Amino acid sequence: MLVAGTTRTAEIDGISAAGADSDLLVHTPSADAEIVTYGEPIRAPVVPVSPSGCPTPAVVTRAVKELIGLDVTVVDGGLAEPTGAPTVTVGARPGDDVREQDPVSTAPGALAAARKFGRSIPDDEVYLAETVPGGTTTALGVLRALGEEPVVSSSLPQNPLALKQEVVEEGLQASSLDPGDAADEPAVALRRMGDPVLATITGLLVGLVEGDTAVTLAGGTQLLTAAALARHAGIETTLPLATTTFVADDDSVDLRAAARELNVDLTVTDPVFENRDHPAMNAYVAGEAKEGVGMGGALALADAAGIPMADVRERIVTVYDRLLDGRESPEPET
Repeated sequence: MLVAGTTRTAEIDGISAAGADSDLLVHTPSADAEIVTYGEPIRAPVVPVSPSGCPTPAVVTRAVKELIGLDVTVVDGGLAEPTGAPTVTVGARPGDDVREQDPVSTAPGALAAARKFGRSIPDDEVYLAETVPGGTTTALGVLRALGEEPVVSSSLPQNPLALKQEVVEEGLQASSLDPGDAADEPAVALRRMGDPVLATITGLLVGLVEGDTAVTLAGGTQLLTAAALARHAGIETTLPLATTTFVADDDSVDLRAAARELNVDLTVTDPVFENRDHPAMNAYVAGEAKEGVGMGGALALADAAGIPMADVRERIVTVYDRLLDGRESPEPET
């Protein structure tokens, strides 16, 4: 299940690398949903790439989907631009800048509707994923509101933590919140300091657990934040999280310690991108993107299915070339 949506927090200069420029960034979640579903954009006008040319992690997830045949459901978690992918709606609307007083007014409703939907899912096992530019900053805001340790990675090679912390402090002030004021009140933390995707994922997570569906969080620190929100909603069972080595080895966060603190069972998969010199993978090795669109979960599923990572890498090249053939993709700075 891929939750796709937007927050205007992503428009803050220097926050996100999830798009070639700020005008195109708003199309990233819609395009990601289409790439995973169909293998190419249908309505979205772009293939999401960073300013340096790093392709969206949707390329990796789509590659694994083609290799092992994943079923994908896209949930509209506040899309600002329409997507050609079929979507489930839970009432989420695009999020405003987290520095505003009430940036995610639809969070409580989306949380409740997604929880109800999660309880109704008939599948035995579900992997939950996200695509929302700017989502690590809103995740930081939510963690601060809950009173949890602020552990977030970044789509940029150098995590702009000082900028994120400054944005979050402005958001807390605008919402008249002190750190920890929203402890055990996930709807408040999400409405005042979060984004609609995180609200939707948290509702789905809680509902799936309540419905006895095996659920794995497929992603990085944003999905770890969803686990923290689930804890504050009363969920006590161990929660699995599948991510990449790019997040797990990020020096700016201690993912493993945070996972232990939240009773999260961590699976880390290394796609060994350094073994293949190609624009689809070089930027990841240089520290960009790291995770998103279920990339860590998809890689874990491929590994569990016995698919060699060399085969995954070759299919990534195939998907990349199909999407970006003929386009000049600048090499990332190292």
